[in-house]
Amino acid sequence: MSFSKFLDSRRGDCVALVRELKKRFDYVSVLGSDVKALNVRVNKKTSAISDATDADCGFVIKLWRGGAFFEYSLDDIAGDKEELALRIESELRVPEKYEGREISSRPLCDEPLEKSFRRLSDFDKYDEKDILRACEKARDLLLAADENVVNAMALVRTLEVSKLFVSENRTLDQNYTWVNGILVVNYREGDRLIGAREGVASHNLAYALSSLPLLADKLIDKARHLVKATPIEPGVYDVITDPSVTGLLAHEAFGHGVEMDMFVKDRAQAKNFIGKQVASPICNMRDGAGAALSVASYYFDDDGVLAHDTQIIKDGVLVAGISDIGSASQLGTEPTGNGRRESHKRKAYTRMTNTFFERGEDKLSDMIASIKHGYMIFETNNGMEDPKNWQVQCVAEYGREIVDGKLTDNYVAPVVMSGYVPDVLKSISMISDDFSLEGAGSCGKGHKEWVRVSDGGPALKLKVRLG
Repeated sequence: MSFSKFLDSRRGDCVALVRELKKRFDYVSVLGSDVKALNVRVNKKTSAISDATDADCGFVIKLWRGGAFFEYSLDDIAGDKEELALRIESELRVPEKYEGREISSRPLCDEPLEKSFRRLSDFDKYDEKDILRACEKARDLLLAADENVVNAMALVRTLEVSKLFVSENRTLDQNYTWVNGILVVNYREGDRLIGAREGVASHNLAYALSSLPLLADKLIDKARHLVKATPIEPGVYDVITDPSVTGLLAHEAFGHGVEMDMFVKDRAQAKNFIGKQVASPICNMRDGAGAALSVASYYFDDDGVLAHDTQIIKDGVLVAGISDIGSASQLGTEPTGNGRRESHKRKAYTRMTNTFFERGEDKLSDMIASIKHGYMIFETNNGMEDPKNWQVQCVAEYGREIVDGKLTDNYVAPVVMSGYVPDVLKSISMISDDFSLEGAGSCGKGHKEWVRVSDGGPALKLKVRLG
């Protein structure tokens, strides 16, 4: 794939607009976005090809003057730049409650850099019909596998991102792709109906499309077990989290809680624990678009800051948070490349990217063998946290009972893991030496501002309340 022709045609306009606005503002940047996102979905009776909600095209101008930030978005920046600059300035207002109040006195860094970033991709070798045929093949395999399959769905989501960033001293552009493939079955046995899923992710379509049919047998086997799953007896157990649930814990426990715009608003307990022990000494956690390759990996953020790999927890100690340029300027820290927008029409916030626990030194088999009675829990469902009071809740799709060091076929579903964040993290006693990331969905800031994220890590052994 190649960089957006539309954005390429607007490079000169971006430079000219920055030059004109610099006459009136201390800092000016322009971010151009051209994001193509496609959903291809088939089930037993229907099929559909549609744009996904990630699709976006337009520009946002970020400005700083008198200690205050301003942002202005528009679909296109072609035309008379002096007229546009005057219009932008005339429409910007500081809210009355902030009049006379300096948001930040720290000058924004704008170090010189010109660079283009590209991730190799095979998207141009496939069209919508190729993707549709792959989905139909996987669906048909699922429908034919077991008479108890009531319905089957195959979904492929493709994402191609082009972004152009221009400030007085920086000109950056990037182009990269990602694809998620998901299989879902509705499975009925007697009067019980359950849903189960499997997925694959890559930056290449060939890998994702060829992998989908290979997941069918595993998915059917899972459904046959889940339809017999029983509720768990609530209590405190020795627990092993699979990488998906490990990632959910990272995301909820120390993901939103270390987004430093929450520090500015005094809405995160983590602000008061930098430099303090918050987890087991064997725990290490990171976040960063440059820390791994997944759906939330990019080369520079929406503030024009290059992708980082930020150590959040080191040997159990909370050492840093993550930030956009706005929160970093107010706190007097360096931005970590976590400034992200839902679209060009939305404000930039500090957001997670790839958030994960680092791998440990233990074998998963030894971790299971160490448990007299407990559970291994699998597959992120959803989660929530209270960054102010540090309570966390993670919901897993299912668990498997461990008895006398053996993983049994006694399935329980669903499973809710909850507790006080430091208590949960300090109880971690073993960490596996394997590692994986998952990112098939989006994360909101509160109830809105959705962006794609990934999380994961190794398997963790901990003691925690399940219900």
